[in-house]
Amino acid sequence: MSNETREYRTGQGVPQTGVYTCQSGERVEIKANELFPVCPTKGEETTWKQDKA
Repeated sequence: MSNETREYRTGQGVPQTGVYTCQSGERVEIKANELFPVCPTKGEETTWKQDKA
């Protein structure tokens, strides 16, 4: 089963290191076992999707 369309919310644990994009379109590299941050643009909770390689 693929996690291609899986969305993660601010505060959830990061499953694997990679580049993730928030709802505002900002791309951030986040390391495994960190927590998903707030939106870098708005400073509010957001959802994140991992960029496809």
